[in-house]
Amino acid sequence: MLPPTPSQTVGPYYGTALPFPGGGDLAPPGHPGAVTLHGHVYDGEGTPVPDALLEFWQAAPDGSLAGAPGSLRRDGRAFTGFARVPTCRDGHYALHTLLPGGMPYLALCVLARGLDHHLFTRVYVAEPPGDPLLSALPPERRATLLARPEPGQRNTYRFDVKLQGEDETVFLDYGADRYGND
Repeated sequence: MLPPTPSQTVGPYYGTALPFPGGGDLAPPGHPGAVTLHGHVYDGEGTPVPDALLEFWQAAPDGSLAGAPGSLRRDGRAFTGFARVPTCRDGHYALHTLLPGGMPYLALCVLARGLDHHLFTRVYVAEPPGDPLLSALPPERRATLLARPEPGQRNTYRFDVKLQGEDETVFLDYGADRYGND
């Protein structure tokens, strides 16, 4: 009898085919209100995930949700409200955007190998008073949704995604998906 072969995670490998040029650049170059949101994606053992894909949706600074046609294109002027950012070999990602108006958060969808379904969460750059989601969470869980200002760096925030384990990011359950599957 042959010994068993090591287990292996099968694809899809989202970070290799879906990113597009400028996918993480929502803010026009040189915009005075631009902020950088960056961090790492970690698995349950604290190991960086090198081929995750993060999709961000957000309101424009004026609070509008319409976005701009051609969200996958970047013309350096229009704010589309959509970003698709892969992680690097060390699990790091970076998004350059403008702070959303109206809604106090960026919506985030995490796709990664080994996940049966993509995961939804929110990224709050500031903790708004009376936010229904944050108010419903204990303080230690609430902290997993808050981006933190980077000390000594202007307009830069850190938000790490932890897929499992201690300090796991709060993920949202929307029930049945749009195809009727639970």
